[in-house]
Amino acid sequence: MKDAIVVSNLHVSYFGKEVLHDIEFTISSGKSVGIIGPNGAGKSTLLKVLLNLISKDKGDITILGSTLKEVRKRIAYVPQRSTIDWDFPITVKDTVLIGTYPTVGLLKRPGRKERALALKCLEKVDMIEFQDRQIGELSGGQQQRVFLARALAQQADLFLLDEPFVGIDATSEEMIVKILKELRDEGKTIIVVHHDLNKAEKYFDELLLLNKELIAKGSVKEVFTPQMISKAYGGQLSFLDGVMAK
Repeated sequence: MKDAIVVSNLHVSYFGKEVLHDIEFTISSGKSVGIIGPNGAGKSTLLKVLLNLISKDKGDITILGSTLKEVRKRIAYVPQRSTIDWDFPITVKDTVLIGTYPTVGLLKRPGRKERALALKCLEKVDMIEFQDRQIGELSGGQQQRVFLARALAQQADLFLLDEPFVGIDATSEEMIVKILKELRDEGKTIIVVHHDLNKAEKYFDELLLLNKELIAKGSVKEVFTPQMISKAYGGQLSFLDGVMAK
């Protein structure tokens, strides 16, 4: 099995303050991996550095066996909902069509094939009846489903999702989890920044536990232990009562 991501000696800082220190890990292809850790641990930063949306101070990153520039078309990214301009005048259908641009090219219009794919992806997330709505008219769960459909339209090999379950309804969350598991079963690699530890065991094959440094990375059973969680969360453990209780 080839490695989807290899990171070594990664250091990242904001305004002179280091936020990620000496991060090193490998993620195999065909795995579903949750990135967990306390607030301010650098989870979203790590995802953005992988995509070169944030510059690194130093370190080496290999994605799908190559550089980001060479494989960018094979990577789909779903950002946090809070970072998206929901007032932007674009319909649901056209939002999903954007997912076809890496294949079609920015200077070409999506054709019949791409439009059919967009509709198929909307059907997959049960949003076909909303195709002509402006994205700001949707609920949080519906918006997240649309952006997952956009990622599906890209037909990527690597999916990166930043806090996809925040502020959405239970039905949408269940649907998204189901689709992500199906993608994993097809051999795709799924990496999700996740905050709800209660569901970490159910949702992922592996966990990457982060708090500015890499605390642990491995199977859920290996990482999701009282010792590891305590090491990462420290004084924030009060809200975790019952999470580790079995």
